[in-house]
Amino acid sequence: MRLVSSLALFVSVSAFAAGVAPGAAAPDFKLKDLSGKAVSLSDFKGKVVVLEWFNPECPFVKAAHTKGSLVGYAKKVSGDGVVYLAINSGAPGKQGAGPEKNKAGVKTFGIDHPVLLDESGEVGKAYGATNTPQMFVIGKDGKVAYGGAIDNSPDGEKANPEGGTLVNHVDQALADVAAGKPVRTPATKAYGCGVKYGS
Repeated sequence: MRLVSSLALFVSVSAFAAGVAPGAAAPDFKLKDLSGKAVSLSDFKGKVVVLEWFNPECPFVKAAHTKGSLVGYAKKVSGDGVVYLAINSGAPGKQGAGPEKNKAGVKTFGIDHPVLLDESGEVGKAYGATNTPQMFVIGKDGKVAYGGAIDNSPDGEKANPEGGTLVNHVDQALADVAAGKPVRTPATKAYGCGVKYGS
């Protein structure tokens, strides 16, 4: 039992070696949305926050938002103390970066939650975001409860490509957080396009 627990901890920590590990305090940030309004994580103190690393031109993001688990997902989970934010850490000139490309993505995907621009990449690097889409769930206590993939279906289909059952990791994390239980899977390997950092 002790070996299993140690292994689980190793997987969780190693998955976030370059960023924030599950159980650690979520780095605060202040970024502008597509209308130029500043949004801070601290604005939502005491609420559960879901972060999605976003790139509207990434094929994996497109699949997730048009036929996969992210279709209407923000609307589904928002409310009742849950806030959903998307962050684009793409540097100027990179794929999917800049206000206009993100505004086009918002329209195409029917997004009505804030999309925040992190052109310096500072916030993405603080979290250890490596892919789009990559998800983080922050509990009411301000600590990271989950980080990794939205689900186990990288092709965006509503089924595991290996023929198994679709598992929405963020759904599971939110349910565990709401029940006051330890998150059953606090970290998974993110899939998708690499975040388009400037350096």
